[in-house]
Amino acid sequence: MTTFPAMDPELAAAAAEFPDLDITDITGLLAARRVSDESSAASIAGLSYDGVDVREISAPGLGAAPDVLIRLLRPVGTPGPLPVLLAMHGGGFVLGKAQDYEYFCLEVVRDLRIAVANVEYRLAPETPFPGPLDDCYAALSHVHAHGEELGIDRARIAVGGSSAGGGLAAGTVLRARDEGGAPIAFQFLVSPALDDRASTVSARQFANGPILNRHFNELVWQKYLGPGYQGPGDSGVSPYAAPARATDLSGLPPTYIVAMELDPLRDDNIQYALRLLQAGVSVELRSHPGTFHGSTELAASAQSSVRAQREMLDALRRGLRLVDPQAQ
Repeated sequence: MTTFPAMDPELAAAAAEFPDLDITDITGLLAARRVSDESSAASIAGLSYDGVDVREISAPGLGAAPDVLIRLLRPVGTPGPLPVLLAMHGGGFVLGKAQDYEYFCLEVVRDLRIAVANVEYRLAPETPFPGPLDDCYAALSHVHAHGEELGIDRARIAVGGSSAGGGLAAGTVLRARDEGGAPIAFQFLVSPALDDRASTVSARQFANGPILNRHFNELVWQKYLGPGYQGPGDSGVSPYAAPARATDLSGLPPTYIVAMELDPLRDDNIQYALRLLQAGVSVELRSHPGTFHGSTELAASAQSSVRAQREMLDALRRGLRLVDPQAQ
């Protein structure tokens, strides 16, 4: 792993302690999952759910797929119908679980007084594309169809996620547009994984950076896209899997995109924002200096992470047309 002169010192200290993960084979993948699960357990143990109601619901899977678990978080004592964020966790399509993302979801519920539908999608390589995307789309369809009984405002649904979850969110939004699915009010993408081709300047500059290096990035795409994947030159990759491959981005909802300065995915994120703008989509793009991929999760208490999270909450507030209590 390489650190870079521009890296925020608080983040550099956290990056130095992050272990290298090698998921080349099943032994390495299982070891990486143990590391991820142990870190997750420690983080979850420190979460407070005071003032937040958590209900687990099931959405029917698409086709013969199993039901999809959704963790529905709501602020206690706040009457509905509530706007909702359909949330997808990160983990390179191969690691993690929904509750890992609740360090952020809980802040959304408490600060914005809205609901979060946190999706437990299946992981690759056991379930390659389109399985995880199908799970997210099934969750979206269920939340929209059952909005009244769930206390959800069906006209104010945001879809978002971080890293791989951001890629799944972008694919879900594209699919909803193409299939005439649930109307989506806002798209919320944090360092999203959008392109398997890794052909940008930032992909080369930060190939040996923390958390997400070039080797790991290549492996997660291989596992997500399945054994038939022929590599970056494969013309058969679905835009629902790698949204940067979509040729038409028109008609998508207003979007907020977070790019981290020292992230191999930075240029993919910026280029996607530019293409959305050129397609007539309203976009807010935020690039955070001195940060790297996943730094807000790895070092949540760092000043840069606190600032980034505050801006994310503000963006969701604007995107879902919520009233800022400080403005009253």
